[in-house]
Amino acid sequence: MNALERDKIMTKISAFLKDDAGAVTVDWVVLTAAIVGLGLLVFNFVRPAVSNLASGIGTELGDAQTCLLSNNTITC
Repeated sequence: MNALERDKIMTKISAFLKDDAGAVTVDWVVLTAAIVGLGLLVFNFVRPAVSNLASGIGTELGDAQTCLLSNNTITC
């Protein structure tokens, strides 16, 4: 290997080591994973309360009377 070939190889290696084009993508992947993880954590804390609330609403709607409005008169 002569000096010219060695210089070309060293130039390519140096350019490769200085290149940070993929670093932004890695940052976004880590940030997105953190946001998704936080969302799942919050969901696990909120789910029981929402389930209880939905069950209560379903019970109230099931117990509700059906009323009709006809000629400005309400009949149940």
